[in-house]
Amino acid sequence: MQIPNENQALPVVVTRSTSIEQRRAIAYSMDTLIPGLYIWFHNLHFRIGGSQAETTYPGTLHSEIGIAIVLPGYRIFTSYQDSYDPR
Repeated sequence: MQIPNENQALPVVVTRSTSIEQRRAIAYSMDTLIPGLYIWFHNLHFRIGGSQAETTYPGTLHSEIGIAIVLPGYRIFTSYQDSYDPR
């Protein structure tokens, strides 16, 4: 067993969810109005708060770039301005 000294960085744990799973989690959290901050930029996804999507949830994000904030009390603010209906 090796003990890291102060100059060695500790390992970082990264989740191995796919881009589709991350997009579904953001869409699910926004649809169910779970408070949080959500940012997506193509394959980069950032989520503070929210929840993982249920396995039967069919939704997804309809834009490649966006930001949304969901506040307690069912208030949502998002940069997405297009229709949510599939084309």
